[in-house]
Amino acid sequence: MTSSEPRAGQDWTDDGDARDARGLKHRSADEVRSVPVPPVFVEILAAHIAKYGVSADGRLFRSERDGPLQENAYLRVWRGARERVFAAAQLESPLARRPYDLRHAYASLMLNAGVPATEAARRLGHSVAMLLKRYANCVEGQERAANERILAALEDGEV
Repeated sequence: MTSSEPRAGQDWTDDGDARDARGLKHRSADEVRSVPVPPVFVEILAAHIAKYGVSADGRLFRSERDGPLQENAYLRVWRGARERVFAAAQLESPLARRPYDLRHAYASLMLNAGVPATEAARRLGHSVAMLLKRYANCVEGQERAANERILAALEDGEV
């Protein structure tokens, strides 16, 4: 990935387009950002691409005219999916209210699963400092796991 096209709205871009084509944050113009994907998701993506292909510019999901999806299109599908799979209490909560919320859920999942902060930060495109500033309060129940790891390291003579 070498660029992004966030939707800013026509009033907020220099050329009047709804999307603002630009480089990646805090990276040089020629720098590529690797996006690590677990193998099981690679299989799912490969099957999707084999069935539906990609747009002329390489987009995975696109409109019927081969352009970017509009927010109202994917938000309509997103809201419908939430209604079908969530219980009433979950629907009332902020849980996955927007597709972007999955990024926060993924960060919390990685940290709570014991993924080292350096790897979690790399996968999210953050510095470790930014990751911990944003997500350290999401880590729960790690005391016992930390004690077990320390004890195992001591017993194995690693320390």
